[in-house]
Amino acid sequence: MRASRQQKSILVNLVTWALVLVISFPLIWMVVTSLRPQTELFQIPPTIIPRSVTFEHYAKLLEETPFLRYFMNSMVLATATTVVVIAIGTLGAYSLVRFSYRGRETLAAMVLFTYLLPSVVLIIPLYLMMVKLGLANTLTSLVIAYTTFALPYALWLLRSFMAGVPEDLESAALVDGASRMGAFFDVILPQALPGIISTALFTFILSWNEYLYALVMVNSDEVRPLTTGVMNMLITSFNIEWSLLMAASVMMSIPLIIIFAFLQSYLTRGFGAGGVKG
Repeated sequence: MRASRQQKSILVNLVTWALVLVISFPLIWMVVTSLRPQTELFQIPPTIIPRSVTFEHYAKLLEETPFLRYFMNSMVLATATTVVVIAIGTLGAYSLVRFSYRGRETLAAMVLFTYLLPSVVLIIPLYLMMVKLGLANTLTSLVIAYTTFALPYALWLLRSFMAGVPEDLESAALVDGASRMGAFFDVILPQALPGIISTALFTFILSWNEYLYALVMVNSDEVRPLTTGVMNMLITSFNIEWSLLMAASVMMSIPLIIIFAFLQSYLTRGFGAGGVKG
């Protein structure tokens, strides 16, 4: 029996590592390709490990292209969207959890329904609205657009996190003389912090990777984010500069990797807290 269990465990581990390797292979190939010399990119048969390593593609990307401008645009865009969504979402989720008023559940259902709408449905109305407001072709228009589809889902995530905070803690703070807003900032927010960070990370990634709205609503090279800027910069006349594209993809992944590395403990607690309903 013990030998059978050991064999089963070894088989499960082998299958698991095989799946991890299959899933990770595109990422590994992306990094390897970004480090290959130009002469090795199209050699047949291809090799997984390059004969020599070069950083010329990264140097060219940073020195000869507007990549850093696109990078800063994406950073500002994703950060601003995250701040707006979290600020509105925490207050909205608190309202749905702690206050009783007519139509509360209907409002919550309508918010979820807006998230279920395909994002392509809202592109033309949002674009026309931005034109009338004089915000077309600006990062502000993208922040507003991203908020429209990130906020509903963030609101539902934060609602479950807020529901997991014991109401007795807030009641005790109110009895001790705290105001409603004081109890919200001093009691609710610290308790819901893991969930808030998880939701903020979701919103940041969504804004960082979004392509369709950025393609339609922004035409100026000065305000392009990374998703559309890199494609416009490296893909011209059906000629794809694979080395620079892979280097740009690696650079685009670095902020997300850093964020995951530093916020991993909060994410674990946040996902666990989201399953608790008080």
